[in-house]
Amino acid sequence: MHDRRPVLSTQSSHRPLSRSLLSARKFALMASVVAGLGAGAVGLGHGPFDLIATPAHAQQVGANVQPSQQPVGFADIVDKVKPSVISVKVNIADKMAKNEDREDFSLPPGSPMERFFRRFGGEMPPGLRGHRGGGMITGQGSGFFISADGYAVTNNHVVEGADKVEVTTDDGKTHKAKVIGTDPRTDLALIKVEGASNFPYAKLSEGKPRIGDWVLAVGNPFGLGGTVTAGIVSAMGRDIGNGPYDDFIQIDAPVNKGNSGGPAFNTAGEVVGVNTAIYSPSGGSIGIAFSIPANTVKAVVEQLKDRGTVSRGWIGVQVQPVTPEIADSLGLKKAEGALVAEPQSNGPAAKAGIESGDVITAVDGTSVKDARELARTIGAFAPGHSVKLTVFHKGKERELTLTLGELPNKIEASNNTDRGDRGGANQGLDLPKLGLTLAPASSVAGAGKDGVVVTDVDPKGAAADRGFKEGDVILEVAGKNVSSPADVRDVLAAAKTENKNSVLVRVRSGGASRFVAIPIAKG
Repeated sequence: MHDRRPVLSTQSSHRPLSRSLLSARKFALMASVVAGLGAGAVGLGHGPFDLIATPAHAQQVGANVQPSQQPVGFADIVDKVKPSVISVKVNIADKMAKNEDREDFSLPPGSPMERFFRRFGGEMPPGLRGHRGGGMITGQGSGFFISADGYAVTNNHVVEGADKVEVTTDDGKTHKAKVIGTDPRTDLALIKVEGASNFPYAKLSEGKPRIGDWVLAVGNPFGLGGTVTAGIVSAMGRDIGNGPYDDFIQIDAPVNKGNSGGPAFNTAGEVVGVNTAIYSPSGGSIGIAFSIPANTVKAVVEQLKDRGTVSRGWIGVQVQPVTPEIADSLGLKKAEGALVAEPQSNGPAAKAGIESGDVITAVDGTSVKDARELARTIGAFAPGHSVKLTVFHKGKERELTLTLGELPNKIEASNNTDRGDRGGANQGLDLPKLGLTLAPASSVAGAGKDGVVVTDVDPKGAAADRGFKEGDVILEVAGKNVSSPADVRDVLAAAKTENKNSVLVRVRSGGASRFVAIPIAKG
């Protein structure tokens, strides 16, 4: 390549003229500069300005600037922790690729994680983007060693359905690995790398991070391997709709596809979380990523290592949050605890005497903030463990002791919302102030014998605002069973006479029960 400089003139006849003009301009410019400096010196100083004799007045830029302390970097921490992080490559048989419309094969269709990201309208978690070839799907994720003998943690959605797993360590070596066990409910998996017993490993943190703490995410984004990003803990206790055990750490360290299963380190070099998901309309990092807390990882990994599966304690109830309206309806001082929508037949809670409408406020003397906290607390105990529950029952507090069962792998629930031919059900009672039209359940085909059926909902009414829809069955109002629209009207009238602001209604919808607080019209 030639260094071609701009040509001012290509005609030789112009050169003497150009030089002459240039010389004249230089002279004029120098004269004006000197005159200006002299004038400035006279105007600003105490005497005439001597251009040659006063060089001492000039100062070197930065001569008197005091050096500041350099920001602390993360290089020393990275040197220590990076060797424990691995890239995970999997091969999945083509049977997983039957859905031709999906490019991301890390999540099975309809899984909770997939529903979460589709609900937000963004891309799938930072994990595996499958590539077809030779009847197999390949993908890449991340992980990290937790012991020198080759046990490593990654995400369930990274290795789910894998026929072959390989890991690449920080030194570039490739090893075969096998899946020891997985836990879809927390999206964690334990794998065992073969071939050595002196792998560098990371320590899971004993404590919880605080909002604002530094974190380092290390992983294999987009298959690049060995990438380190930094950020802070943005929030704690995030629920992203993955399940009842959601308790994610939100971080803003850039996390992308392929970081799934990789660790988030604190400045002590300990793992505070396992990166599992991002929210991203574009598919790349926008500073919102979610990590599974280290204490959850530790509890799950211990069981996976011992048995290959995870078993959790279970009390057998459908629970929901206690809203301020519900708390007011029940007479609770605080909107805390877990409201029992329905105890499962023959479950531990039902056998102990817990009923619909009870609020579980504490477990073994420790307060329960909400329904999710109850699920996490009970799930942390082993089946067969005995717990003492504090329950708010019909305006009074009582304590019950029960033995936990084992959480079923899958709880069957009826989702049949087809009520069939309603045969004149619209002739039921109107409750215009709530925006509901009701009919006895026994008069509506497919609605069962108990309660009253919602046959019409005014979209502008108070009931519609609280989620009522046609086909819902109202079983209780203010703790009393109802079997006719007149029963509902009478209970509401009594509540109005007692100057209550709202009443609690138990509703069955799609095979599941829930409580809804509806306002009492004062007019």
